[in-house]
Amino acid sequence: MIEYLIGVDGGGTGTRVRLARADGSELAQGQGGPSGLSLGIAQAWKSVADAIAAAFNAAGIAQPARASIAIGLGLAGVHNPLWAEQFVAADPGFGALRLDNDGYTTLIGAHGGKAGSIVAIGTGSVGQAILADGSRREVGGWGFPTGDEAGGGWMGLRAIAHIEKVIDGRAPHSAFAQAVIDACGGERNAIQVWIGGATQTVFASLAPLVVAHAESNDTARAILADAGREVALMAHALDATGQLPLALCGGLGAPLRAYLPPDLLARSVAPLGDSASGALRMIELHVRGH
Repeated sequence: MIEYLIGVDGGGTGTRVRLARADGSELAQGQGGPSGLSLGIAQAWKSVADAIAAAFNAAGIAQPARASIAIGLGLAGVHNPLWAEQFVAADPGFGALRLDNDGYTTLIGAHGGKAGSIVAIGTGSVGQAILADGSRREVGGWGFPTGDEAGGGWMGLRAIAHIEKVIDGRAPHSAFAQAVIDACGGERNAIQVWIGGATQTVFASLAPLVVAHAESNDTARAILADAGREVALMAHALDATGQLPLALCGGLGAPLRAYLPPDLLARSVAPLGDSASGALRMIELHVRGH
């Protein structure tokens, strides 16, 4: 007997969950560490468990047996079928489970399950749409470092490439370059060690510096302008007619609005809900047999 529903939004930077009763009425939220599948299956489940525990604690409810909980998860890395299979195989015993990529749950949350498109820009990026006939379309989401254009990891990689030139004397120094240099160890040897151990999440930690210096620095501004063009390419590939409402989602969605072409900005809408709410809706429909 399902007593509680959990919706999970998990990426390379953190995990957020929404806790609801079986009737869908929300009770609380919780957060945990990163649960993108590229970081490992055990890490993903640990972060999910931590976020669930935080949600039950926030609701003032003792966490029940997992068999009485139905869980819907939108996780980064689900595009890799091997990782997805391993994650589901490690299910610790939930009463029901539905897993999809975080782009899809973001899409459901953004438009309430109705037709529309999203470009989600966080640690990585992906574009998804539900078309008027109910079919799904997806672009991007290929993963870092070959894809995930406009995402935080992509921005961080470009910021690192810039400071390598600055340190060599191939590009002029600036406050932006110094901020990135300081964040990565402060000098050449330390920066090389930093790069050697950097994951997509670590590269994405530099994205806020890009955003913070965009008004005063040409290189930082150029990174965001290129990101805006990448978002536009994804949006057009999803919906060449431009008829669907578009929501920019994820932590970097708002900063990139200023770098979108005017026509794209004109049809962009605020998302109705987030990826965790979309995951909650997904598992609620599953439990009800829809």
